[in-house]
Amino acid sequence: MKILAIDSSGTAVSAAIADDDKIIAEYSLNFKMTHSQTLMPSIDEIVGATAFDIKELDYIACTSGPGSFTGLRIGAAAAKGLAHGLGTEIIGVPTLEALAYNMFETDKVICPIMDARRSQVYNAFYEFENGCLKEIYSQEARSVDDVIEKASKFERKVIFLGDAVPVYKEKILSLNNAVLAPQHCNIQRAATVAALAFVYAKEGKAVKYSEFAPFYLRKSQAERELEEKKAMEGADK
Repeated sequence: MKILAIDSSGTAVSAAIADDDKIIAEYSLNFKMTHSQTLMPSIDEIVGATAFDIKELDYIACTSGPGSFTGLRIGAAAAKGLAHGLGTEIIGVPTLEALAYNMFETDKVICPIMDARRSQVYNAFYEFENGCLKEIYSQEARSVDDVIEKASKFERKVIFLGDAVPVYKEKILSLNNAVLAPQHCNIQRAATVAALAFVYAKEGKAVKYSEFAPFYLRKSQAERELEEKKAMEGADK
């Protein structure tokens, strides 16, 4: 089974090619460039470097959210375009699950957090059970204080990872049971997305390109501002 995995849900952009139990290539860039500039060149880079025939792909894997609204849309558009052109299906991989999977088989509780702005983080709590990632608390957008309060209830270590960790590092480390993931595990990686996609493919979770859509957990800033404007206009009448 051959999978091309892509991720543009956060600050980094990443692409990987995997063939069964082997990662053939991975390209990641975490720099101040827009994903519209870097995603397709990243895919071209690994395909060109490996002389991989993309017509042999069985699936396109793509992080499905939550994350950056623009980043998720760019990733979804790339995945849908490739899947449509190649006649393949898409496997959507929740971003927070992909982050948590970076910490494979740890005995700690895993809490991926992504910066959602407005003093909130996208978060969830996971653990591994018999080699499988299990959800303890589902994905949501909450204040970092709420997340830290929830983490404090566990009687074992909680490992934090994700792009919100540097933002709220001091608050997180105020917890006696908090551990920070090392740098190489702290951001989304397409290789991890591919690894989870193999699991989801066996569970029959692939969909047609026309059915794939990212999810955001909360409304965009533009949508919130429009609602606030309408509310103000209604109040003035």
